[in-house]
Amino acid sequence: MDRRPPLAPACRTLPEYLRHWAQVAPDRRAFTFVDHPAPHSRGVHRTLTWRRLDLRVRALAARLSEETTPGSRVALLCPQGIEYVTGFLAALTAGMVAVPLYPPGLPGHADRLAGVLTDASPTVVVTTGRELDSVREFCAGRSVRLVCADEVPDAAAELWRPVAVDPGAVAYLQYTSGSTRAPAGVEITHGNVVANAWQALSAYGADTHPVTCVGWLPLYHDMGLVLSVAAPVARGLLSVLMDPTAFLHQPVRWLRLLAAHPRALTAAPNFAYDYCASAVTAEQKAQLRLDDVAALINGSEPVRPGTVDRFHAAFADQGLKAESHCPSYGLAEATVFVSAARPGEPLRRFALDRDALAAGKALPARPDDPRAVLLAGCGTPAGQHVRIADPVTGVVLSEGEVGEIRVQGPNVGRGYRNREAETRDVFGDPADGTGGWLRTGDLGTVLEGQLVVTGRLKDLIVVDGRNHYPQDVEATAQDAHPAVRRDRLAAFAVPGTSVERVVVVAEHARGTSLGEIDVPELVRTVRTAVSVRHGLRVADVVVVAPGTVPRTSSGKVSRALTRARYLEGAYAPPVTSSRAAG
Repeated sequence: MDRRPPLAPACRTLPEYLRHWAQVAPDRRAFTFVDHPAPHSRGVHRTLTWRRLDLRVRALAARLSEETTPGSRVALLCPQGIEYVTGFLAALTAGMVAVPLYPPGLPGHADRLAGVLTDASPTVVVTTGRELDSVREFCAGRSVRLVCADEVPDAAAELWRPVAVDPGAVAYLQYTSGSTRAPAGVEITHGNVVANAWQALSAYGADTHPVTCVGWLPLYHDMGLVLSVAAPVARGLLSVLMDPTAFLHQPVRWLRLLAAHPRALTAAPNFAYDYCASAVTAEQKAQLRLDDVAALINGSEPVRPGTVDRFHAAFADQGLKAESHCPSYGLAEATVFVSAARPGEPLRRFALDRDALAAGKALPARPDDPRAVLLAGCGTPAGQHVRIADPVTGVVLSEGEVGEIRVQGPNVGRGYRNREAETRDVFGDPADGTGGWLRTGDLGTVLEGQLVVTGRLKDLIVVDGRNHYPQDVEATAQDAHPAVRRDRLAAFAVPGTSVERVVVVAEHARGTSLGEIDVPELVRTVRTAVSVRHGLRVADVVVVAPGTVPRTSSGKVSRALTRARYLEGAYAPPVTSSRAAG
């Protein structure tokens, strides 16, 4: 049994924290990767102690130093696992700039990977022996050197010569998911990631009480990287990892890991909680005890109170505490975490008048009113400043007024790589008197002290001068008919003859074929529901096969790409479309 970790010192960088834990707790477990090589495997555990992790990081840092110099960019094209962790920490330890990415085999993301590699211009690519051939083929023609993290011998650690790492220097490039624009590399400094790790630890009560970080989120995603790597390294906690694909194949695997580890702290997007509630069987539930789960962080996409209710109802008999749910808000430009509901507090939910919300006012409505919007509070800022401002004038708005969420704190990144104009526009210019407030591009308000996120500026659907939030339209459409696959649809506007036309592209549910669905009836049902609830006419409803609606690398539906494909005519037969003249 691991003992309670000693309090962490005030280190300035993750490499400093790693060296500290290797010295004071060398035999404590640091990282465990649970592999699932067979469909019904319970998992094969591979663990590194802090001593062993430090050895592997020094060995790989020495190898990287043979290939390039401090300040150079090192791309991580590793699968989820121990090598990803050692590769990331080795790049930071060697004073290089890590670029967290993924192997070429990630379905549907080859173009994005190629674009990011071109933008980042790494001199070294770190991968594994298993992925070497595919990475070499993908990188053909690029001037990069390949290093296999799992083939560097331990003896290489003897060659390591420490490098002074400046907390103000760039530690890694966190590429945005590209849900509304081409991916951009956010420059995250060593100081940024340490600050955000402690902000998250404090917000979720893990700064003074030991927890086990359990996660399946990909490590190239900002939330996965900070919660499963940075925060555990800063606090000296055990981090238990699994592959996202293993979760998608059998979501109960995630819950088993939560049940198996004391005071588990975990994070997932909203869809994952809905997925577990619907897919985990009664037989699987019978083997779970979830009463020791410390916090269930819900972020990365809009948090729906109904999802939280369904998840808790599904697992209450397993001892899950209702107050373990922690809706949270963040973005890559702020490293990740910005605001969070605290564990032990009841979910704060708000029923707001839809028409008033579209007009920029958060006015209460009856929860049972069909025109009410139900939103979850995302708590309070985690060691940083948040304000709501008019997106055009920058004037700070009062509580209950909807505007752009803006953020200021030690976790806010330095800017976008090689994008000076965009950096000034998004990150602000301290010299212009604004104090360098980050413009998030997200809309929200403050109610009863809680940050409430209402939508995204670039995604707003504007018809006849009225604003409509696409996630609200999508929620109505997926609730209207059981054949619409949950969280796999996109609502957006396209040019019409006289006004903007609203389009919904939706995947049909798995387990059924398009031929088994009465598509005209589905379309009528969706159109009627959206009309009644939003006063909005849907011009086109397109039903497509599962896996057809494009997603970003972090798993969110990409409305921008769906819209572009629709306008290109990509959604033609065999998909089914039902249009109204517009």
